[in-house]
Amino acid sequence: MESHQPGKKMAGNASMRHLFLQHIGQTSETPLALHITKARGSKLWDAAGKEYMDVIGGISVCNIGHCHPAVVEAIQKQAQQYLHIMVYGELVESPQVEYAARLTQYLPPSLNSVFFTASGSEATEGAMKLAKRVTGRSEMISFKKSYHGSTQGALSMMGSEYWQQAFRPLLPGIQQFVYNDMDMLDRITEQTACVFAETVQAEAGVQVPGKLWLQALRKRCTDMGALLVLDEIQCGFGRNGTLWAFEQFDVVPDILLLGKALGGGMPLGAFIADKKIMDTLSYNPVLGHINTFGGHPVCCAAGLAAFNVLLAENLIASVKEKEALFRSLLQHKKIKKINSLGLMMAVFFDDYAMNKKIIDACIEKGVFTDWFLFASEAMRIVPPLSITYDEIHKAAAIILSVLDEAG
Repeated sequence: MESHQPGKKMAGNASMRHLFLQHIGQTSETPLALHITKARGSKLWDAAGKEYMDVIGGISVCNIGHCHPAVVEAIQKQAQQYLHIMVYGELVESPQVEYAARLTQYLPPSLNSVFFTASGSEATEGAMKLAKRVTGRSEMISFKKSYHGSTQGALSMMGSEYWQQAFRPLLPGIQQFVYNDMDMLDRITEQTACVFAETVQAEAGVQVPGKLWLQALRKRCTDMGALLVLDEIQCGFGRNGTLWAFEQFDVVPDILLLGKALGGGMPLGAFIADKKIMDTLSYNPVLGHINTFGGHPVCCAAGLAAFNVLLAENLIASVKEKEALFRSLLQHKKIKKINSLGLMMAVFFDDYAMNKKIIDACIEKGVFTDWFLFASEAMRIVPPLSITYDEIHKAAAIILSVLDEAG
């Protein structure tokens, strides 16, 4: 009798790698194509059973580690209640409400209204619309070597012509200036709707702004009636050693962007503002901003569980110490410098060719890492905050062994 199990037949005719290359949209011409079948804590395992130390944590997604039991339990529990019901914002869905209320307990009073999205890019898009709606202005400012997502609006805010040039024309009225530059402040005027800035520029190789500059940026936006949008999609949730990176600079944004770790491993983003501002999206026009899967109940349940673990296990308390341990261990003549703020680290080498060679060798030896979009000569180290001290020693030892062997 002919088999009616096409999945088994397909698997028998071609390898999973072949199917991956054949049917999954690729983002580069030479994907790693590692077949990861299991992840726990700070470790990954591939289909052959090989173990990897994960020092990028899904690029700042898995702050409490992979598959934390509390998160898995929350997902399973919510999945038994309901999955998708209807567009976010009309029905009272407990996971959304509970998570939004919990988040705002740990934010400044003016950041009290959460609009959930399905990704960080969508959070950027929503914040752009909100800023235009509130101010009645269309001019926006972002910074060179900034990354806010890859959708059309977010791409328009991206600070790199390399990634923009193939998709022009993009949104008009967007100016880009050098990050951490006092001279650009005068370019913020009464025509400016908003200024988008990463609190710490991640993809630029962990560029940390001067405290005085970020405070001056905040003041200039206030004086000109422009909204300050701080993007903490990568650096939120303790990544830099405080729950929110902006706490270290004594500023409060008008709009805060969150994503990545927000969902505890599930897809979730958000833009957060004062309710008086957020409510402008509810009229003239009604449904001024909507999305089908933003605030998906399973994602919110997972995110809330992860947030509670982050707080209950006090993972942020050891971030600075773990940063110092990495820095003390990663001493080598081939390392040109290390930029870091907490467990967001960029290890710089001579050039991209050297960095890529080192990254490939690290992966081969069992340390999973990658590079930065705007600092291709730098290796990314952004592990789960739950990484142990022994795991840091092990990862650093492998990296150093690779550097010793590199030509």
